[in-house]
Amino acid sequence: MSDRSGIFAGDDPFAIARSWLAEAERTEPNDPTAMALATVDAAGMPDVRMVLLKDIEGVGAEGSFVFYTNHESAKGSQIEATGVAAFVMHWKSLRRQIRVRGNVTRVESDLADAYYASRPLQSRIGAWASRQSRPLASRGALMGDVARLGINLGLNPPRPPHWGGYRIHPVQIEFWADGAFRLHDRFRWTKRGFSGENCEAEDNSQEIIQSLWQVCRLSP
Repeated sequence: MSDRSGIFAGDDPFAIARSWLAEAERTEPNDPTAMALATVDAAGMPDVRMVLLKDIEGVGAEGSFVFYTNHESAKGSQIEATGVAAFVMHWKSLRRQIRVRGNVTRVESDLADAYYASRPLQSRIGAWASRQSRPLASRGALMGDVARLGINLGLNPPRPPHWGGYRIHPVQIEFWADGAFRLHDRFRWTKRGFSGENCEAEDNSQEIIQSLWQVCRLSP
């Protein structure tokens, strides 16, 4: 594959990510939006779990990746404390993955309300009932709370104050595609001003999106 052609072509990483995700939604057997989300706790110990990507917003400096969760869960607490996260999406059907590292902010209340209202009723009740990541006496106790809250909250429960969305604003995005003999194709987009790993742009044509990103090919 020639540099920055084919599936890697484009002037904005969010457009590339949307294109890959749309293709995965046609080919992946289940959960094409699944991503492994990594955070770090107060002791510096990394933590990772699967969540679902709900949106890829914007372009350029305004671009972000959105997911929803309990703010009081382990991941929510770690994000609130550090303001950073990373994730990887891997699609076996396409033999591709996207890796992202970035800063995290909360989604606005009105958008979180709208997404919460779009969920199935039992999922909305479950968001109230689950004390996510904390010890649970039994599944029976959880289902009892779901039943009780279902009666008390009715058919149109409000969004719990401890539940909402997060945006990951990338400082780095890497696109990876499987190559024969493990000679994979990898391109890393790094936001200018980020103090992490950097590299010289491939050529002047890669000084794109008002010099927001620096793009380089990585060794497999």
